[in-house]
Amino acid sequence: MSQGITAPYYSYEDLRRRADEFLAKLHSAGTIPIPIQQIIEFQLGIDIVPMQGLHGLIETDGFITSDLKEIYVDQFVYDSRPGRYRFTLAHEVGHSVLHRDLFRARHFHSIDEWKAFMNAIPEKEHGWLEYQAYAFAGLVLVPKAPLAAATESCVTMIRGEGIDLEENWDFVWSRIASFVGKPFEVSGEVIERRLQKDDIPDSFKK
Repeated sequence: MSQGITAPYYSYEDLRRRADEFLAKLHSAGTIPIPIQQIIEFQLGIDIVPMQGLHGLIETDGFITSDLKEIYVDQFVYDSRPGRYRFTLAHEVGHSVLHRDLFRARHFHSIDEWKAFMNAIPEKEHGWLEYQAYAFAGLVLVPKAPLAAATESCVTMIRGEGIDLEENWDFVWSRIASFVGKPFEVSGEVIERRLQKDDIPDSFKK
């Protein structure tokens, strides 16, 4: 079954372009936080299905079915971890956008079928698929222009407190990630990765 499973190649800028196209089409208002659940349910027509104990069964927070019509999400994440829930949704819809043909060529809907599909993917290909969906999710939930604006606002606030950015950069970096993550409703880790990819921190150090 693993034969023929080949991950498409996308550079980070390719992924940015696809994320920007996704937002331009489905959330042209550009307001933050990105209403990812509403986009998925009401504009894409994908059902979100909470499932008790899903993470314990498959060691992941969610998966999208091969027909791209349902996203299953761990019930605990759905109820109690809003940032992880939003990122899980964006990650799974990333598979729908980026890997549509690959997923639709297979047939899986149940957990056992999903496991069989995942186990059949060569490790390198699986790594590419997950990286691409992860990067897409970050780009959708944290677009570049609002990220830069929010970071600048945070840096201005920190400077106003008399903190030297260059001498205390480790502290400042952590503060920025935590502060900026709140309006986007994502974790500090997601903000850190996005800042690094866009080379935004370097412009504020001096």
